[in-house]
Amino acid sequence: MTTLRSGTSRKVSLLSSNGAPLLASVAVPMQKNEKEQVKGWLEAMQSSSPPRSLSGIDDEKNGISIKKLTKDQYEKWVVKHPSALHMFETIYKQARGKQIAVFLDYDGTLSPIVEDPDCAYMSNEMRTTVKEVAANFPTAIITGRRRDKVYEFVHLPELYYAGSHGMDIMGPAKGCNGYKADGLQAKDSKGNEVVLFQPASEYLSLMDEVCSILKERSKKFPGARVDHNKYCATLHFRCVSEEDWLALAQEVQTLLKAYPELTLTQGRKVLELRPAIEWHKGKALEFLIEALGLSDPSKVFPIYIGDDRTDEDAFQTLKKLGFSCSILVSTVSKDTCAAYSLQDPFEVMEFLQRLIRMKGSQKIYMCNQGSIL
Repeated sequence: MTTLRSGTSRKVSLLSSNGAPLLASVAVPMQKNEKEQVKGWLEAMQSSSPPRSLSGIDDEKNGISIKKLTKDQYEKWVVKHPSALHMFETIYKQARGKQIAVFLDYDGTLSPIVEDPDCAYMSNEMRTTVKEVAANFPTAIITGRRRDKVYEFVHLPELYYAGSHGMDIMGPAKGCNGYKADGLQAKDSKGNEVVLFQPASEYLSLMDEVCSILKERSKKFPGARVDHNKYCATLHFRCVSEEDWLALAQEVQTLLKAYPELTLTQGRKVLELRPAIEWHKGKALEFLIEALGLSDPSKVFPIYIGDDRTDEDAFQTLKKLGFSCSILVSTVSKDTCAAYSLQDPFEVMEFLQRLIRMKGSQKIYMCNQGSIL
């Protein structure tokens, strides 16, 4: 059967006559250009998924250790993107006299990257640190995960949460550190008053449909996992044999053909399908900066910390603003718009703790100045 969707071109439906997902897939040979497109996706995905540490690289290439090559590349790269810990005094001087606002990714930034996404727990020390950050600065987490899922991990109601790459934003109605955003008034699962902003809400039923189909199609690939991140369908390749990657990615390509309302992005060993609207982490960051009244460059200093390809949209946004600090979390060299780098969540925590101490020292200084005056 065929179906039409408002504002889109005609497409072949992947639903049966009774509306249920059509589960049996038909093997259709890929054209050469289609195969190259899929290979391009996988190459981009792999470039976003470097080894977690140099210690895991011990192959040989033309008699030269890849581990040594990678280490040399990183040492050259870190000159261009110096450690935010080493450059903290410089960052402090740039932020002096301004309102700092903190924006954080979750996976790989506040928690380690793990095989099972359901086990990406942040440490209690990190949670305490983020809580203290929010007590001193307006703070938000911007993630590709479902908003409610990342809230389960973080469990700090005083933060703003932007899930599904910013397509599902929620924050406390009373604001964070005195900064409030307007939005749809609602209550969370515990009855707390919150504000919501969901620019892709009309796509919710479509994403339910697509996730159901993708989950069924991926069952024949051992290790494959599909997460329904509300406005994103995230297909994990981390535990899938590389021999199956091409065929698995072909299933994604089939869905893209059938659903022209969707677009594809790559991340750390994931391919994601999401609504084809002009919205991403960079747009979410712009929205939060504006909505929280933080858009005056003479008074505000935004900091964004993330580790993934999808965070580049946010880095680019801050680069355009100019008055900011962008930090990529990585142990290897990557193409990035970020100005600074940190190696892992432990270094992220150390950087955040320095921010807190900096704010505390400012308060003491101002108090002493007041007593003198």
